[in-house]
Amino acid sequence: MGRVHFIGGEKGGVGKSLSARLLAQYFIDNQLAFIGFDTDQSHGTFSRFYADFASPIIVEDFDSLDEIVATAEEHRDIDIIVDLAAQTSRKLEEWMDDSGVFDIFAELGYKVYLWHVMDDGADSLRLLDRLLDKHPHDDVQFVVLCNMGRGENFDDAKQSPTFAKARARNAKFITLNKLQPRLMQKLDFNDYSFWAAANNTEAMSITERQRIKVWLNHCFSEFTKALKTEESFQAESVE
Repeated sequence: MGRVHFIGGEKGGVGKSLSARLLAQYFIDNQLAFIGFDTDQSHGTFSRFYADFASPIIVEDFDSLDEIVATAEEHRDIDIIVDLAAQTSRKLEEWMDDSGVFDIFAELGYKVYLWHVMDDGADSLRLLDRLLDKHPHDDVQFVVLCNMGRGENFDDAKQSPTFAKARARNAKFITLNKLQPRLMQKLDFNDYSFWAAANNTEAMSITERQRIKVWLNHCFSEFTKALKTEESFQAESVE
């Protein structure tokens, strides 16, 4: 079964593109096939860092969004990663509703993952609540990603009725640790992929490379939790 990952959060600056890039690197490092799409026309960070794997699409254009479905039909056993720009949910939902996209993905054997990347503010929590109400489908897998690089304390969110609602919908909850800001800035200014940064002996000191590797290992372990199915948990229990 293939999976399509919509990496959203609706709010700007919460780390959606960063999460899409990390997920792409996770697939690359684990030798898992994927195809990516980038809806951010202003920055295009995802397609810039992973040009060999991701291409831009226009969220306001149904024909452009249809490329996601066409890719799923052509490649039924690989994952698709869609980096959603801020304030794109209205047009995306219009496309999903008008085109019966969830029914198409079900027919193709694709599982839909809706990722909500959030900071520790009230706006992110309200947007998560809206996302849960908008998509009542039982076959949707929600992933709530708390980005410590964009928030210091998620305690209020974790104790909120919205998180309780997400738990009732069997959402997966993961946390991304914060990478040292100066080091993250160094990566972005030099257009380094995460792999390049972790292995570039000329541009990065040994401690910087190790710091990135430790951070990536934590991020990847969180992604593994998010992507594990109940079947894989049961298989591990049997073993």
